[in-house]
Amino acid sequence: METKQGRLKRHGYRSAAVSTVVSRGGPAGSARGAGRRRVSAGVLAAVAGVCLGVGAGVVPAAAAPAAPAVPAQAAVPAGLESFYSQKVEWYDCGATGGVERSAEATAFKCAKVRVPLDYSKPDGETIEIAMKKHVATGSVRRGSLFVNPGGPGGSGVSFLETSAETTFAGVQGAYDIIGFDPRGVGSSTPITCASGDDMPAVAEAAPADAGTDGTTFEQRATRIAAQAKKLEADCAANTKPAGLLDHVDTVSAARDLDVLRALSGDEKLNYAGFSYGTYLGAHYAELFPANTGRMVLDGALDPSLTHSERKMGQAQGFERALRNYVEWCQSGQNCPLSSDPDAALQQIGDLFASANRTPIPTSDPNRSLTGTEIMTVVLVYLREYEGAWGGLNAALDQAINQNDASLFKEVVDLLAAQPMVGEGAFQGVTCLDYRVEGDMTTWAAQSKELERVSPRFGRGYEGADLACQSWGHHGTQAPRALRAKGAAPILVVGTTGDPATPYEWSKSLADQLESGQLLTWEGNGHSAYGNAGRGPCVTNAVDTFLLTGTMPKKDLTCHGQE
Repeated sequence: METKQGRLKRHGYRSAAVSTVVSRGGPAGSARGAGRRRVSAGVLAAVAGVCLGVGAGVVPAAAAPAAPAVPAQAAVPAGLESFYSQKVEWYDCGATGGVERSAEATAFKCAKVRVPLDYSKPDGETIEIAMKKHVATGSVRRGSLFVNPGGPGGSGVSFLETSAETTFAGVQGAYDIIGFDPRGVGSSTPITCASGDDMPAVAEAAPADAGTDGTTFEQRATRIAAQAKKLEADCAANTKPAGLLDHVDTVSAARDLDVLRALSGDEKLNYAGFSYGTYLGAHYAELFPANTGRMVLDGALDPSLTHSERKMGQAQGFERALRNYVEWCQSGQNCPLSSDPDAALQQIGDLFASANRTPIPTSDPNRSLTGTEIMTVVLVYLREYEGAWGGLNAALDQAINQNDASLFKEVVDLLAAQPMVGEGAFQGVTCLDYRVEGDMTTWAAQSKELERVSPRFGRGYEGADLACQSWGHHGTQAPRALRAKGAAPILVVGTTGDPATPYEWSKSLADQLESGQLLTWEGNGHSAYGNAGRGPCVTNAVDTFLLTGTMPKKDLTCHGQE
């Protein structure tokens, strides 16, 4: 999907530890054991792309099946009866630690169920999907609310651990909130690749020196292709079943979600998806409109875009967000940048380029930071609301004026220790969701356009189709608008300053969906309801819809923290 910076901007969710550090205005304390690790390509991808964060749990030992789930009334697709009627064992699991069993009763329950590897061959191989549930705390229960943080490659199991009593505080009394790891991710049957410092760059990633001017696109393309092929070979060698690489597409994940809905006893799917999670939710509504309940899609992807169009939109989105940050910085105190906005943007770009040529020292005498690593942290901050931007001021001041990247290093180390997504899953899902378009001539022209519209970040989004071509497992269908004809009302939430999923995409998705309605938040950072800077206007509108089914007033716009 994304390139090096694209990976960096993955739309969705982020590691809780990283988000906490960034949101409080600056880094504090690096993760133990991460000090000398370079940020892996997967970390870069996660920052840039569609997701919120990743977590892994321990797969529990098999146990005797419990009573079957309450039968749902929705129609069961022909040939899948055994999957929709399987017995589910919900067992106690901890507030942290993924799906590992707990010896004591907790507010969390976990389960794993089986689904077809290939839905066209339901009698063939099967895989497992892991769920984690935060049990409703109120006396009036409204069923389940499934949540997805983004990615692709983000863990809904990990996301639930940090969001059930925070993001969803207003509705967790009424709903059992269920996070799930989509196929290929985490505690579900995963795409498994190498780990550690030898992890190759993600397919879309540009080379490590992408921020410098010393290479041509053709030179970078050779490396992009080689990285993608190396990653694919590694993932294919370690993933069981090997055929999983051809079956982690979003349509298959949406079909899994309907199985999960039925096994949880829900006639309708109530759902909150963020970033890539909106793409998954929209596909679910398209496939199962009659089963769609109260659905919130926050920070939307536009399903009608091609892969290259999506990359272009993200590059532009982060460039706009950087200008928003610069203007915010210059309007306050202690801004380390030039008072001229264009000159300030040039300063930041020059920092990336110079640090790629000569990495900047840190408090660790054995560790310096490259421009790509510094860029990674800038992208993390741009995904947050303005309340976190003071930390970026401090880090830039230290790097520019003291030639010291220690503050940047603290966030880099947190990212290395707690990656946001599984990079194999990210690459695998993305490439199956898009068909490869263009050739080397086309991709070289796109690279030039990316650098024009996004001078600081554009090169990081180049070669996305080339990477998927080299990965070898890619889709064949052209992108198309999704209508979800006959679905219940769907609330789409868009943030005007969202860098990873630009506001225009939320507007487009709301227009495409037959029952879609747009809620606008005038704010900065990625997503609205999932954003720490949101105010009561956004919170109340979404909570009211989830609890009562009542849509906000048409064309409602919420402003800042109001």
